[in-house]
Amino acid sequence: MDAKEISLDEKQVKPVVDMLNDYLANYHIHYQKLRGCHWNIKGQNFFTLHIKFEELYTNAQLTIDEIAERVLTLGKPPHSRFADYIKESSIKEINTIGMKDLDMVDAVLDDMAKLIELERELLEATDKAGDDGTNDMVNRFMQFKEKNTWMLRSFAGKK
Repeated sequence: MDAKEISLDEKQVKPVVDMLNDYLANYHIHYQKLRGCHWNIKGQNFFTLHIKFEELYTNAQLTIDEIAERVLTLGKPPHSRFADYIKESSIKEINTIGMKDLDMVDAVLDDMAKLIELERELLEATDKAGDDGTNDMVNRFMQFKEKNTWMLRSFAGKK
């Protein structure tokens, strides 16, 4: 299958597919960071953050699947190797063992800011390509992160 099967122009969609694969790489590193935070959280905020990190990684897992399936819908293969994720992601791995709870929140907030930045770029590219399906999907993902950014910032006492 290729993009023309869903009435999209292959040349216009290529930049979207490339950006989606980059987005997928970043999401995988973010997902693993959330797992590490969930597994290694300690301290007074354990119960609250343990549950929140699980909610976030569960959502990230579903999001990753949707991103990969969208790449396939557009007629291209999604990245599927950790070597590619690590190489292409601007979000970097961290060691969450022994990390303070609010430092974990800050790390997650940094990732969300980067993902929102990528989402805004994707929204522009999908608009230019006339790819409403990808645009709707990415917009939904961005809204989830915007809300959770507000919640985590409020939790951490940030403006």
